[in-house]
Amino acid sequence: MSYDACHHGLAQRYFLQALRLAQDANDRRFAGSVLSAMSHQATFLGHYTEAATLARAALMGISPVATPTLRAQFHAMEARALARTGDVRACEAALSAATRALESRNNGDEPEWISYFDEAELAAEAAHCFRDVNSARQAVAHAENAMSGSHVRSDFFATMVLADAHLRAGDIEEACRVALDALELGEQLKSARCLSYLSEFRSSMARVGGSPVIRTFEEEAQEYIMWVATTTRPPLPNSDF
Repeated sequence: MSYDACHHGLAQRYFLQALRLAQDANDRRFAGSVLSAMSHQATFLGHYTEAATLARAALMGISPVATPTLRAQFHAMEARALARTGDVRACEAALSAATRALESRNNGDEPEWISYFDEAELAAEAAHCFRDVNSARQAVAHAENAMSGSHVRSDFFATMVLADAHLRAGDIEEACRVALDALELGEQLKSARCLSYLSEFRSSMARVGGSPVIRTFEEEAQEYIMWVATTTRPPLPNSDF
C-alpha cells in the first residue's frame, strides 16, 4: 500500500521488515516473494540494475523449494528490469523462462498467495516489457491478453500499457479509445502509481503532437478525475506494473 501511494521510503522499510520475518520463519518462498516485490519497486524508481539483481536473488533464494509459479513471477520481474535497460535479448530470455515455468505449474502445489499470478498476469508483464523495448505490436498482442476482469487495478495498468503501445505503433485513434476505457476503470481507484501511467501516456502523446483525434480525446478525458489529477501534480517516476 505504501508503494502504491509512492511513499517509497516507508515501503522499503516494510519490505525489509517482511523479509526479516520471512527469514526468521524459514519461509524461503515468501522471502523470495518479498525480494521480487522489492525488484518491482526498484524498476518503478528507475534503479534497473538493482531491480534485476533483486529478482535474481529471489530466484536463487528459493531454488531448493521453488515452485513453477514463483519462478515464473521472479523471471518476469527480471525481464521487466532488463527491458528498461534496453537489453532485448536478455529480457526475451527471461520472459521465455517465465512462460516455460508457468506452463509446468500444478496449482495444488503452489502457495495460495501466489495464485493470482496466471497467464493474464504474465501477459501483462510481457506487454510492459515489449512496450519498453519499443516492440509496439508485440506489446499490443500481449496487452490484449492481459485483462483478467477480476482485478480492476491490474486491468487499469494493462489497459494503459495497451493504449501506450497503440500510440507507439502509430494507431492514435485506437490509443485514445483504449485510454478512455482505462480512465473509466480508474474512476474506481486511488493510486499514485496509476497516475504515473497516465503521466507517461500524456508524455507520449505530447511527443506525437497535436491532432484532431488527440484534441477530442483530451476534451473527453477532462471528465475523469484521474486525468485531471495528472495536470495538477508533479510528474511521478516511470510506470512499471
